[in-house]
Amino acid sequence: MQRSVPTWSELSERTDVRRRSRRVHEERFLITLALSKGRIFDEAQPLLAAAGIAPIEDAETSRKLIIGTTDPKVRIVVVRASDVPTYVQYGAAEIGVAGKDVLLEHGAHWGDRGLYQPVDLGIARCRLCVAVPAGFDYANAVRRGARLRVATKYVQTAREHFAAKGVHVDLIKLYGSMELAPLAGLADVIVDLVSSGSTLKANKLVEVEEVAPISARLIVNQSALKVRREELMPLIARIEAATTAALVAE
Repeated sequence: MQRSVPTWSELSERTDVRRRSRRVHEERFLITLALSKGRIFDEAQPLLAAAGIAPIEDAETSRKLIIGTTDPKVRIVVVRASDVPTYVQYGAAEIGVAGKDVLLEHGAHWGDRGLYQPVDLGIARCRLCVAVPAGFDYANAVRRGARLRVATKYVQTAREHFAAKGVHVDLIKLYGSMELAPLAGLADVIVDLVSSGSTLKANKLVEVEEVAPISARLIVNQSALKVRREELMPLIARIEAATTAALVAE
């Protein structure tokens, strides 16, 4: 029986299928780094560049959510800051960069939630604080056992903080403009990130307590580190070396 000769379109389609299959196969072996836009991305870029994994496109102007790097074995996925630990925890990314505030709220302490935190990158530094309106006697309210209304984005972290102090609170979840809550009578107290304190001052609020110092951490999927140790450990070492050099240079 004579075999039919494939047409040009059939040959072209087969080639496309092979290429797609090869691309999917190659992508499976890439190391994926989860990163969020904004301050963390901006401050992480010099460290990543020093480690040889600088993004090849500007995440702020590119509409792509997956970006290649100068290391052909590493790519970046751009996600919301609060989603970085989730992407790493479930293995959609092998490594990521997340603020300690996000990790605390995610419940990701050392080794918890399938995450390692091998390197404090020393970037995006600030502090998570309790702040009140100027003139509000916070210490006296705590001593009297008053029940405080607390507005915050960090509900879980705030709950743990006040529970450890034995303070009774009603937690109000907000997503922004935290300083407005006491001014509008919504809350007695806020728990929020503070850098210079100028926003608090502008809104006649004062910092009364530090919940935790905050900086961005390199996080690694626990299972990935076991399975792909030979690939991930050198990459982690490069990032750690770049971080150490940057801290020494300060």
